[in-house]
Amino acid sequence: MSAAIPLRDDFTASELRQVAKASRDAGQSRRLLALAEIYDGGSRTDAARIGVVGLQTMRDWVLAFNAHGPDGLIDDKAPGQAPKLSPEQRRALAAIVERGPDPDRDGVVRWRLKDLAAWIQASFGVSLDESSVGRVVKALGFRKLSARPRHYAQDPAALTAFKKNLPAELSAVRARLPPGTPIELWWQDEARVGQKNTLPRRWARRGTRPAAPKDQRTEYAYLFGAICPEKGKGAGLVLPRCNASAMTAHLEEISLAVDLGAHAVLMLDGAGWHSAEDLVVPDNITLLPLPARAPELNPVENVWQFLRDNWLGDRIFTSYDDIVDRCCNAWNGLTEQPWKIMSLGLRDWAHR
Repeated sequence: MSAAIPLRDDFTASELRQVAKASRDAGQSRRLLALAEIYDGGSRTDAARIGVVGLQTMRDWVLAFNAHGPDGLIDDKAPGQAPKLSPEQRRALAAIVERGPDPDRDGVVRWRLKDLAAWIQASFGVSLDESSVGRVVKALGFRKLSARPRHYAQDPAALTAFKKNLPAELSAVRARLPPGTPIELWWQDEARVGQKNTLPRRWARRGTRPAAPKDQRTEYAYLFGAICPEKGKGAGLVLPRCNASAMTAHLEEISLAVDLGAHAVLMLDGAGWHSAEDLVVPDNITLLPLPARAPELNPVENVWQFLRDNWLGDRIFTSYDDIVDRCCNAWNGLTEQPWKIMSLGLRDWAHR
């Protein structure tokens, strides 16, 4: 019978018991206590009984402890099954998910897991079920998200140019003002709120589809909103229609919200009532049109989404007056949270 392998001599029984007491790994603690019995002069049989293992396993613990100390007695995570897709294949999968399908070539307008599984099979000869493909795609950093609408005729160069030229536009406005006049950046837009209301997302049990009442009546009002994200300010009106006189009233409301002695640069889209001949613009406001078909440059679009998701959507409005009251309450609730206006409206390209 071979001789017992001696334990390393840079530990003592009391030290091992202290490490076992502090350890958060139950297996490591059990093994350390078993080895502490050997340091105290006990037999390997007694140590194996404390560890509830056989002598061969006890020998393996001694070898691991001698080689790596207490850390050698921590259970390693099981390696599991080797992934079926190589790193190169996973990079190729990430590339096609990022690119999206070609409707004419791939026959779909969005990737489904079954389509990706078929592509993997055709490209690499590897068979994966949909759940496995879903785990791989998520591990690659992808999630199923709602696409942001973008006008098909949008000119990306116009958006880039607007952002790049904004400092020059502001400098031109500042040059026409008395020296030292502060500039406030504002954005403005209108939203129609009516009895044919939106149905926001809601929590529900998986596999079910929640129901919500949907009105078919057609009363509506227009919520005119403007925000100054840097100051957390807002100015809104609820009006029965969109025209130059309504816009003039809203500009007057914005003018009152601008700090005394400051000047507002108000960015807004190209709606006809924003540039009508009879539009009256207050002296402390300069209008700056946004590029055509570029709603993503206007953070008030995010404000509308926030108001509908939290206060306006999924409601049955009893009358026009009820619509006005609800819109007023929603807008007032927003302006009472300046930090929310900052969160929704601040843009690096405008405020840096």
